[in-house]
Amino acid sequence: MTRLAVLSDVHANLPALEAILQDAAQFAVDQVIVAGDVINCGAYSVQVMERLMAENCAVMRGNHEFYLLDYGTPREPESRRGYALPRWLNEMIPAYWRNVIAALPDTLTLFYPDAPPVRVVHGRPGDHWHGLYPTTSDDEIRAALAGVQEKTVIAGHTHLPFERHVNGWHVLNAGSAGLPLEGNPAIATYILLHSRPDGWDAEFRRLSYDISPLFEEFERIQFVQAVGATARMYIEEFKTARLRIAPFHVWRHATYPDQPATLDMADEFLSLGEGIWDYIPPYYWVNR
Repeated sequence: MTRLAVLSDVHANLPALEAILQDAAQFAVDQVIVAGDVINCGAYSVQVMERLMAENCAVMRGNHEFYLLDYGTPREPESRRGYALPRWLNEMIPAYWRNVIAALPDTLTLFYPDAPPVRVVHGRPGDHWHGLYPTTSDDEIRAALAGVQEKTVIAGHTHLPFERHVNGWHVLNAGSAGLPLEGNPAIATYILLHSRPDGWDAEFRRLSYDISPLFEEFERIQFVQAVGATARMYIEEFKTARLRIAPFHVWRHATYPDQPATLDMADEFLSLGEGIWDYIPPYYWVNR
């Protein structure tokens, strides 16, 4: 029987990755598969890349890899020009690792002899930027997977794990290894896949771990001082396991249109308390 550990959205959280690798080792997995967003948001982008490559993990890109790769190029959308986080990320990641990431695949297809093939994507097939949620309708899943021959499809991106069966597809979302958004911080999530002749059995693993080294590293590298309000929001996401960065920008554009984000704005937004829920999409109201 083939055993695989499938994870996604590590987001530069080395303590979470270490917890998963240690847990997966007890099952003697044949391969670790990573469905993108290895870097960014957290404090350990380089260290996470080093660890995954040392373990010979099969790694693909997600949208956060493109924040790195597109920065300062003609590919970078006008909407992202001037953002502090991609600039900081390029300063933190040496050219060697940028070149490694530049050559990663955008999707993976797994062919093992004792089970049907598996398609691994980050968001949706051919789209790193839009994901599949537990609340996504069957019709939308069917449209998103149109043309996909593999009957098991695994995604990430939304940071919300789920398992669905839609029109013959076995659809899995691995959640987030390093930045969960279900209201339970310091929980690292991944999937153990077990092969069988007609498909794959999925076991969702949720692990507690010590997240404090991540916050200590944020302080050491002066993340907030270097990046500003965006860094503050991502640290809040790690602390609360709740969506913060996107709601902050929705609130900011409504409250301070055409003004750049500042730490004072971040403090004002966080002072809303329960009012922050007004800016969070309902599909992230998990365990509210």
